[in-house]
Amino acid sequence: MSGARVELIAEFTAIAGREEEVERLLLALTAEVRRESGCLDFTPHRVAPAPTGRAFMAAAAAAAGPAPVGARFVVTEAYRDAAAFAEHLAAPYGADFNAALGPLIVERGSVLTFLTPLG
Repeated sequence: MSGARVELIAEFTAIAGREEEVERLLLALTAEVRRESGCLDFTPHRVAPAPTGRAFMAAAAAAAGPAPVGARFVVTEAYRDAAAFAEHLAAPYGADFNAALGPLIVERGSVLTFLTPLG
């Protein structure tokens, strides 16, 4: 496992009215993480409204759950291996980010989903 690439998605929802603060924090973190030698990808996203169109909107409405409190953010991440991911987790700017993010989001922290490529 130590040689295997580590890929994940981090997700969190801003408290209504705090979206811009979350975005600023996330962009600052992005600049730091992308400088890590073992970082292969760190791409933050703000969840966008669905495209318009009658058929698409009907399908999206049927699949949608309750609306989030504020904007939803998703970060795709990839690290060279477990050691690079451990180095990422130990970085002091990550702890600073999480401490500042906590009061601005609905969840108790980022929700992490680890991924394994198919094929």
